[in-house]
Amino acid sequence: MPIFYPDILEQASAPYTFTYRERDVMLYALGIGLGADPLDERELPFVYEKALKVVPTAATMLSIGGSVSRLSPEVPEGLRLSTFDLVKLLHGEQAVVLHRPLPPSGTFTVTSRTVGAYDKGAGKGAVVVNESCWTDDEGVQVATLTSSVFARGDGGFGGPSIRPPEPHVRPDRAPDLSVDISTRPDQALLYRLNGDYNPLHADPALASRAGFPKPILHGLCTYGLTCRAVLEAIVDYDSDAILSHQVRFSSPVFPGELVTVDFWRDGSVISFEARVKERDVVVVRNGKTVLR
Repeated sequence: MPIFYPDILEQASAPYTFTYRERDVMLYALGIGLGADPLDERELPFVYEKALKVVPTAATMLSIGGSVSRLSPEVPEGLRLSTFDLVKLLHGEQAVVLHRPLPPSGTFTVTSRTVGAYDKGAGKGAVVVNESCWTDDEGVQVATLTSSVFARGDGGFGGPSIRPPEPHVRPDRAPDLSVDISTRPDQALLYRLNGDYNPLHADPALASRAGFPKPILHGLCTYGLTCRAVLEAIVDYDSDAILSHQVRFSSPVFPGELVTVDFWRDGSVISFEARVKERDVVVVRNGKTVLR
């Protein structure tokens, strides 16, 4: 399963069009725990179609769970297709930039491409960065999603050994505030209905073979939890106030755990980290939200 360089930098998916609906928006919000108290009037707009609000990080799942009209790989003629050892693939970082707030439903076109590949050496893995761009029916850019993966089994392909861009660094001071976000024991079973059916998040036997005591929460669900924390603690549930949201994953969350998110606020830039105090482990580092 080799990486071919520099061919990988020309590797892209064919543009495809997808449609998401209000149901998809509400399911995502439920999947990250919003609406647990159906009488909470601050959270109800995310899970009820009356004046429906969209969680910004829903952009990571709406193009998966919505209706996709075309999705096929596209490799320019003469280039070698790079593939990965999926068993050793880890989600490293995730970022979403919303050039304008997402509507409760819509149809968009997505183009995706590889924008970086960094070789850590044989036996040490590789970092691959991908970018997806959403445009509306007039060709106007709506969202940009950037993700990196750590391909543990694919180092030594001869690419550049320079380090990828440095992650955001939080201020060197005590947090300005913290918020606790609870998860339910069945959180992963609900979240996977957004379209990520990886059995690692549902099958106890498979999770055990992967070295975990039980199924773990999706990384992108943890990503959504940190955005939920920003909504609650920083912007008073005004989802339109969030321009971008990015994280670096450092450890998995187990469904049912309490996640504490620490915040540092400097004007429109919000730095954050997330941790599970019960296990004394940081699950998200280098978090950064930018407000409009």
